[in-house]
Amino acid sequence: MKVEIKRFNVKMELKTSGMELDICDNSGNRRGDLVITNTKLIWCQGKTTPTNGKEITWDEFITLMEQR
Repeated sequence: MKVEIKRFNVKMELKTSGMELDICDNSGNRRGDLVITNTKLIWCQGKTTPTNGKEITWDEFITLMEQR
């Protein structure tokens, strides 16, 4: 996967607006965006906006990863 940071500033705390990662496969085909905030992660498949994305809290994400 090719992962690019859409907005990047120097060291900063993520708050409610968070940061957005642009996700493409190795051929450059757009897969979607991953929005990371201080409370959740939001997957936006294709050109979906964060308001229509799929959300998971940090606690849910950590539990999911620890179960793997």
